[in-house]
Amino acid sequence: MDYDIKDINLAEEGALRIEWANQSMPVLNRIRERFEKEKPLNGIIAAACLHVTTETASLMQTLKAGGASILLCASNPLSTQDDVAASLVKNDEIPVFAIKGEDNKTYYKHINAVLDGKPQYTMDDGADLVSTLHTDRTEMLEGVKGGTEETTTGIIRLRSMAADGVLKYPIIAVNDAKTKHFFDNRYGTGQSTIDGMIRATNRLIAGSCFVVCGYGWCGRGLATRARGMGANVVVTEVEPTAALEAVMDGFMVMPIEEAAKVGDFFCTLTGNISVIRKEHFETMKDGAIVANSGHFNVELDLEGLKEITKSVRTIRAFVEEHVMENGKRINVLGDGRLINLAAAEGHPSSVMDMSFANQALGIEYMLKSGASLEKAVYPVPEEIDKEIAKEKLAAMDVAIDTLTPEQEKYLASWTMGT
Repeated sequence: MDYDIKDINLAEEGALRIEWANQSMPVLNRIRERFEKEKPLNGIIAAACLHVTTETASLMQTLKAGGASILLCASNPLSTQDDVAASLVKNDEIPVFAIKGEDNKTYYKHINAVLDGKPQYTMDDGADLVSTLHTDRTEMLEGVKGGTEETTTGIIRLRSMAADGVLKYPIIAVNDAKTKHFFDNRYGTGQSTIDGMIRATNRLIAGSCFVVCGYGWCGRGLATRARGMGANVVVTEVEPTAALEAVMDGFMVMPIEEAAKVGDFFCTLTGNISVIRKEHFETMKDGAIVANSGHFNVELDLEGLKEITKSVRTIRAFVEEHVMENGKRINVLGDGRLINLAAAEGHPSSVMDMSFANQALGIEYMLKSGASLEKAVYPVPEEIDKEIAKEKLAAMDVAIDTLTPEQEKYLASWTMGT
């Protein structure tokens, strides 16, 4: 079995951490139990480009239990947990191509390595795998039947491909499932981003001015958590409805040009490029801390910052201090990449339980229904979304009401008024 990881001797530590994560993933565990019995994925080859974390390991084990052959690479150069990669190779015999801190050349080498396995299905987080297939490995597209996409940024790219008529196979938008973005994006990103920023800096959040760029579900989560820790939170937005919602939620809203002057902490979560630019870095306070929790580091104009920087040093792990020409210091965290994975461990297992349940059931659905789908981006079927929510509630020992026949009739009728 071919693989490329940091150190196979880290496998024992990784196995313990995977076991710990599995204890908080009851929905995925239930799916795995069914998969072991039914083998719904028997014989398929799937290539996964995901963050190589303990939670992803649980998903890989579930897919393998269902009969699939899996090849895994990282969807971010800094997100790999090397001990987890080692455990998957040694204990689960899953080919993994991922090393934390790998350079860009190695990152794409690893993507191509999983594509060398000639997958029939893809699982992506950010659409780099799909993009590579459609540009550099087009000879393989004929054999690919379908795929899934984990995150907002990837879905934006894939919908653009579909609109341009270049997407060559159907893809399930896992991120759009209610049991994914309502929970993973809001609670997972909210907590893990704060976790990463604190681990990297050990700075106090309380009493600071914390600028959140973007008020989508991830931004909502981070803004709420930062406020909960005592920060004065400022939100920047380009979408008027989202900005209005932030105001109604009690946050200050202003343009980034103004926020740059008052912020102590900054974090981008927009999915767009150059959200914080050179002109914004120039007006920041001395010692400002800047991070990104969107998928790609392009949200920060690091090239623009470089142009006005006279010296750079790594002052502590995951903190790069830029001394600007005006003498002020700007601290960039985790090379501008996903700070919750670069400096911390990503989302808590209990929230990834639902996200990866959507991935597992999405692949199963694609296997059963993919032939009838067009080359487009599809939502997770509502029945799968609801089933995951029911399973999560059951695992939490939470019971809910059911509609009476009379209530069902009322909701379906137009003749029963006041």
